[in-house]
Amino acid sequence: MAQALVIGGGPAGLMAATVLAERGHHVTVAEAMPSFGRKFLMAGKSGLNLTKDEEKAAFQAAYGPLPDVMRHALDDFGPQEVMHFARALGQEVFAGSSGRVFPVVMKASPMLRAWLLRLESLGVTFHRRWRWTGWNGPSAVFETPDGVQMLDADVTVLALGGASWSRLGSDGRWAPLFEGDVRDFAPANMGFLVGWSDHMAKRFGTPVKGVELSAGDVTSRGEFVISERGLEGGGIYAISRALREGAPLVLDLMPDVGQDEIERRLAARRSKDSLSSALRKVLKLDPVKVALLNEFARPFGDDLAARIKALGIMHSGPRPMDEAISTAGGIKFEALDARLMWKRRAGVFLAGEMLDWEAPTGGYLLTGCFATGKLAGEAAADYAATSSVSEGQ
Repeated sequence: MAQALVIGGGPAGLMAATVLAERGHHVTVAEAMPSFGRKFLMAGKSGLNLTKDEEKAAFQAAYGPLPDVMRHALDDFGPQEVMHFARALGQEVFAGSSGRVFPVVMKASPMLRAWLLRLESLGVTFHRRWRWTGWNGPSAVFETPDGVQMLDADVTVLALGGASWSRLGSDGRWAPLFEGDVRDFAPANMGFLVGWSDHMAKRFGTPVKGVELSAGDVTSRGEFVISERGLEGGGIYAISRALREGAPLVLDLMPDVGQDEIERRLAARRSKDSLSSALRKVLKLDPVKVALLNEFARPFGDDLAARIKALGIMHSGPRPMDEAISTAGGIKFEALDARLMWKRRAGVFLAGEMLDWEAPTGGYLLTGCFATGKLAGEAAADYAATSSVSEGQ
């Protein structure tokens, strides 16, 4: 059997290692951090949204335009396969009302422990605090606590992560090793900076619910949170790509009520009620929505109903990339073949967030990592088998 090296101990790397080990290869996993799956564990703090149980076309549409290799990976390992994989590790899952799938225990640590134990039972070797720095001829070079180490392998899978959350190991330091093949990183699934007026301070930490957010042609009904530095949360993340690319942020504060009806209600208010009072008493807007109107729609005029239906939110751009949940950019798919092998170096396959794809939160990110890890592992195993046959002839 071949010697297989997997560099990166997140979901994509561990999935590639699983495939290679189950195919009978001798697998070594090298991770730069002191422990495996740190970003995976961080995702588990909010319940570990593994995937989303929805029809394939709708699921893949959430990723935006997909290269063929990415579409193939998701065809082969989509939501149903993710759920089956979790159950095979002893983690029962359930789908919420939105279709989002979580482990019943709502944590990542039990699944990660079971996964690592499974790999140990398959004979996988683990190295922690081994940071890959490139190649020396055929050998992968690592900085380790014991000095520089080199490993030779018949096949290698790189799953080095993106460039956000550097404290968890996803820092993009590998990018210079792929000069010319990397699209610049940009934050994804991130909050946006807003310079609030003083009156908004008492709203910091308050969720905004029951609104529709839009950025160009993209809309979201998810909730978001007003924070000291701006806006964050699922509703914002869902449209963050369009916002990053320059589309204006617009809120519909009453998405289930038409503008004509809002105008009728405002016109019918009691004469002694001010507009501010009518927002609360007649339109039933909660205090945080009224605060947003005061922040971005003053002075109130005859167009108040229109502003309620399309409130423009001024922001100062995305939060820093290291605070983003994920990143856009990474290794260009043109640099890879149809099975994720790097065209510049035979036998080296790439997977996970280091590739140039982007997805919203809601289970899409993890599924993409699982799927590309599986494809890279299978492609590496097939390449090793083919190479072995060729050498034997």
